[in-house]
Amino acid sequence: MSDHVTVIAEAGVNHNGSLDTALALVAAAADAGADIVKFQTFKADALAAASAPKAVYQARETGSAQSQLEMLRALELPYAHHHELARACEAADIEFLSTAFDAESLAFLVGEMGIARIKIPSGELTNAPLVLAAARSGLPVIVSTGMATLGDVEAALGVIAFGMIGGNEAPSRAAFEAAYASEQGRAALAGNVTVLHCTTDYPTPPDAVNMRAMATMGRAFGVRTGYSDHTAGLAVPVLAVGLGASLIEKHFTLDRSMPGPDHTASLEPDDLARMVAMIREAQAALGSPVKAPGSAERANIVVARKSLVAAQPIGAGDLFTEQNLGVKRPGDGRTPMDFWRVLGTSATRAYAPDEAVE
Repeated sequence: MSDHVTVIAEAGVNHNGSLDTALALVAAAADAGADIVKFQTFKADALAAASAPKAVYQARETGSAQSQLEMLRALELPYAHHHELARACEAADIEFLSTAFDAESLAFLVGEMGIARIKIPSGELTNAPLVLAAARSGLPVIVSTGMATLGDVEAALGVIAFGMIGGNEAPSRAAFEAAYASEQGRAALAGNVTVLHCTTDYPTPPDAVNMRAMATMGRAFGVRTGYSDHTAGLAVPVLAVGLGASLIEKHFTLDRSMPGPDHTASLEPDDLARMVAMIREAQAALGSPVKAPGSAERANIVVARKSLVAAQPIGAGDLFTEQNLGVKRPGDGRTPMDFWRVLGTSATRAYAPDEAVE
């Protein structure tokens, strides 16, 4: 069996500000078999200026009359709701997680909610103060890399390495680079960081996924890799598992027709369950890197393979020739790989047609 692939069901802001909807999302994620259900924690006024425009997909889904800041205010998840969601997660045996988009929210999630890991979203990859605070938490860190170059990811990992290994040096680009290059820093990254390949486009067309970049990051940085998916279907996250993803994140909703920025690029509960089942099947199919027959195959060797047999009556002392030496099932006799070794030798006894040659 391959290592377990962690599945994060990304509820995000698909609760539309409703606690009842958020609780229903927890139940749906647990029923689907996901390992983690993840929300988003932010203070809208700390996240966006009044002048910040909406993304194209946000304007498409929610209209342009409302500003991004106004949209975010309507989607804030109150701190009190976090506690109720965490209790629901505990009862449903699924891990509660939320992504912080500002320093206050991160401190709340780590200090008061006691989350088990930190997720840095793609948009915060270059937010060095927030990334550093995440690294200093002592928790494992998941990093999404949508919109990023390889250099952007390396720079963020330098900040994380610096935060994880501590020290008295003041934060600076030079200090981050030194931490990233150090043996201690690289060990901290390898043991505590998962980097997610991601394309920030909702929904992402398959030809924009560029999945090979996931392996590129794994080779470049020596960290675990995964995939945060924004495609419309199920095939791409399963492909990611086949290519070595240790973690899959996927948006889901109760109903894709609900109003809001992310619903149309999300899976509904039945498809989320289907995706989890497909991931588990892919995970099981990966198996071992050793090429050898499994236990089920070994039982079929005798039936499917062949042995050397007499193609016609052969007398004791007769020479084996291409005319009197044949190859037939079952495969419980001498391997046909010895065909040419046997040719020209003398039979030590008589053989009837189809009798296995020793």
